[in-house]
Amino acid sequence: MSGSIPPAASADLDTRPLGRVLVVDDNVELVGTLQAVLVGPTVAAGRSLPSRLEVVTASRGDEALVVARSQGFDVAIVDVKLPDANGVDLIIPLRDASPFGEVVLITGFVSMDAALGALRSGAFALVLKSFRPEELIATVEQALTKVRLKREREELERRYRAIVQLTDVLVVGLDASSSIVLWNRKATAASGVPAAVAKGRDFVELFIPIEERGRMRDAIGQARSGGRTSEAETGLVVTDGGPTSPAIGGPRRIRWHLSGAKTGGAEGDVVYGIGIDVTERRALEKRAADVEALSAMGTLALNLAHEIRNPLNAAVLQLHLLGRHVDKLGIDEETRASLHNRAEIVGDEIGRLSRLLTEFLELARPRGIAREPVHVGKLVDAVLDLERDTAAAHGVSVVRDIVQDGCVAIGDREKLKQVVINLVVNAVEAMKEGGTLTVRVQCDPSRVLVAVEDTGVGIEPEHIATVFDPFFTTKEAGTGLGLSIVRKIVDQHAGEILIDSERGKGTRVRVWIPIGR
Repeated sequence: MSGSIPPAASADLDTRPLGRVLVVDDNVELVGTLQAVLVGPTVAAGRSLPSRLEVVTASRGDEALVVARSQGFDVAIVDVKLPDANGVDLIIPLRDASPFGEVVLITGFVSMDAALGALRSGAFALVLKSFRPEELIATVEQALTKVRLKREREELERRYRAIVQLTDVLVVGLDASSSIVLWNRKATAASGVPAAVAKGRDFVELFIPIEERGRMRDAIGQARSGGRTSEAETGLVVTDGGPTSPAIGGPRRIRWHLSGAKTGGAEGDVVYGIGIDVTERRALEKRAADVEALSAMGTLALNLAHEIRNPLNAAVLQLHLLGRHVDKLGIDEETRASLHNRAEIVGDEIGRLSRLLTEFLELARPRGIAREPVHVGKLVDAVLDLERDTAAAHGVSVVRDIVQDGCVAIGDREKLKQVVINLVVNAVEAMKEGGTLTVRVQCDPSRVLVAVEDTGVGIEPEHIATVFDPFFTTKEAGTGLGLSIVRKIVDQHAGEILIDSERGKGTRVRVWIPIGR
């Protein structure tokens, strides 16, 4: 080869990027010439240009693969005819060894079919011998530019993936059939399904509740066809492998922002969904509405309590006098017993009204709580001793799993006792045909757990979300205020309460109260 590098080429060389070039050829003289051209120093336009490339060489195909795997390369210049291999056949294994690298083939003669075959195999270029130095250098520079761009793209994609994975919102990507192609860590945490399992599955069928699937499909369709952002709020189905933190518990509510994107990839146009978990926000909104309602009820209750109690007390007194009068009547014993029985029924109903009024006032009255150390284990033991006879009368056996050491909460002893009594009584009453009541007290460095579990009839799934609502009850003679009071007390103690239930198998209620220091 002969010739000199023109000034235009030398100007390009000033900005040529650093890189490693692998030369694979068994022609020692040609290899030396290539090194001289690529490494220099080369005199062009009356000045010496510093080398910016590292050149490594190999004379055989197997040697080239060893170098590529151990050192890597940016550009490989490979002779088509080697002692042990065809240069075209080396393209794929070389690129496997160095994924960002490009392969330039050199040959003395090539047909059009062979040239097309080399390019289809992944060659960056095919250079014919005898080539001019500037021709080879320009080809290598173009290949290095492509390598640099691929690395920059990979870095940008890596940063994009990191942002997608680390962001505190759910990020999903859906292909043309609404199958999942992107599933970030937040989506995994919220649903309990890892990305490897979620990808390729139908997003709507797997993660959206049945009653909301139509609305979600409509929103996805609008984002895909209209090219504009659509929104939808739905539940998120959480699997058994999902998070069990008591702060989360129960179904999640997600506000989805959906937009379409034309990717040109194999999966077709992709719809991206950004999901914001609004479960706690919706719960707070409901709590706020409940507080507002309770405030109104409290004002009403305080105004009417006196007026209601007076006639109730008068009715109880009149029933007592009526009983005395019945005893003095000259009637047969059967009639007398019947009258007493009816009076007793009226008295029971008046007592129920009185209890309802008391609980109503307890729920609605804005009253503070005491702040003192409460030994939760001893408190629970005392409640179970108190309810022992009631449990035995219902055919209920009691299992105690109570940790005594260290489980001291800061709060109102009587209020917390009321919580435990309500939960135990509810559990016993749920086991009409007998069963097992299991009560646990455990603690960690930050809070105390009280868990009350029964083997009763359980709660219907659709009722779980409303069991804490005032006046909601499934008992024939219930007031529907017991669990509302329990939640109010737990909230006053900055605690948490969670109910798990399965129809026909029982219910478990867990209460967490901050531990004392």
